[in-house]
Amino acid sequence: MNRARQFWGGARWALAIAAACGTIGGAHAAPIALFNGKDLAGFYTFIKDRGRGVDPKGVFTVKDGAIRISGEEWGCITSEGEFENYTLVVEFKWGEATHAPRVDAARDSGVLVHSTGEDGGYSGTWMHSIEVQMIEGGTGDLLVVGDESERFALTAPVIEGTQVFKEGGTPLTIHKGRIDWWGRDLGWKDVKGFRGAKDVERPLGEWNRIECIAIGTDIEVKLNGVLVNRCHDVKPSNGRIQVQSEGAELFVRKIEVTPSGE
Repeated sequence: MNRARQFWGGARWALAIAAACGTIGGAHAAPIALFNGKDLAGFYTFIKDRGRGVDPKGVFTVKDGAIRISGEEWGCITSEGEFENYTLVVEFKWGEATHAPRVDAARDSGVLVHSTGEDGGYSGTWMHSIEVQMIEGGTGDLLVVGDESERFALTAPVIEGTQVFKEGGTPLTIHKGRIDWWGRDLGWKDVKGFRGAKDVERPLGEWNRIECIAIGTDIEVKLNGVLVNRCHDVKPSNGRIQVQSEGAELFVRKIEVTPSGE
């Protein structure tokens, strides 16, 4: 089967890729905007203890060409379509607001790829998935948001005896928890506004660009053009895309997928 095969939930996604790429698996596939800059078409909301499509507090809104995620309630927007073999680009910046129980904690969110199963399957909030972490000081960490079974896993090269990514390091397989990006400060604290000496993430209020290159069972993460993490033997290797609400105000101006070609 062609590695550039995509799973698109519904006929309109199939039409979108055909229009953008000309043919499935084309080596020069064009980016496909999952966020249209106007509304949440192509996504649905899910909020803990409320469910799908119920958002009375307006946790997820669109204004001035960006999605505003208030962070007031825990949940996510979830793509209607499912994807594999792609480069995902997400451009985001933090807002000022934070909410209980993380009022004074590091601003926190994440992009969940290869999301499968039931909405709220993990802690009643998110689908089981692989997370590209977005948190002050730790953006670029990779987490397994699974059920601790063999069905959810990743393997990454790390500094021996740690869970810190190192190119060419000792392979470590995890079924839960995280692999830190290579520059995560050893003195990291879960406090609002934390910045480490090697942080690639830009200061509060400035836009950042995450690139998640998911090809086969490999994932590579770049932050603002810098490789920060990498893993392989990822399980699962396809699924929906979620963006979290997790206590901190977040703005997202781009969610874009480019299908891979051979």
